[in-house]
Amino acid sequence: MRAKLSVIIPTLNAASGLERSLPSLAEGLQVGLIRQLILSDGGSDDATKQIADAAGAVFLTGPASRGGQLRRGAEVAEGEWLLFLHADSVLPVGWADAVIAHISTGAPAAFRLKFDGVGLMHKVVAGWANLRSRVFSLPYGDQGLLVSRKDYDLAGGFEDIPLMEDVAMTRALTKRITLLPLSVTTSAERYERDGWLRRGRRNLGLLLRYLCGANPENLARRY
Repeated sequence: MRAKLSVIIPTLNAASGLERSLPSLAEGLQVGLIRQLILSDGGSDDATKQIADAAGAVFLTGPASRGGQLRRGAEVAEGEWLLFLHADSVLPVGWADAVIAHISTGAPAAFRLKFDGVGLMHKVVAGWANLRSRVFSLPYGDQGLLVSRKDYDLAGGFEDIPLMEDVAMTRALTKRITLLPLSVTTSAERYERDGWLRRGRRNLGLLLRYLCGANPENLARRY
């Protein structure tokens, strides 16, 4: 098959996350799915660029703003389909076949979510994320977003905002997002550091304030 997919990852001192996540892209290369890997950086001073160079990635630099970084990455993407990932999100075994099977539908998609490690709160928070994604078609960026170039452009691209860029994009898409049957694994570090309930309440509060019209710049300062 002709390589159709550009993978776009926003980074900021993301070396440790990339060391875990980039190897999971290998099966996409093996089946000829991935056309490009693009790392859109916000000013890293760790080994992020060296890892990008070793992986043969396109490496972009600019102001640190996740929405802006994703937008800059998409501007240089050449694929018919775009996969936006977080640096610490590890794709599951079989993801490439699932993406190949899905793109014939033309619909945008996201993966289900699970956290690394074990524990009840890991399952509760991931379960809520998957329920929110399925019922409200509202996945977050750590679940990955697979979208055709055509639909991305019709939605106007990612907004250059530091927070809620994923929510803004999913709401701008004209098609409902399909939840793929595989789960991407993301880091639980922030939840474990801040406390699962505390961070969960804060994330929900930020989402509700954004949906009610709060400025993303103000929300980012509180985040």
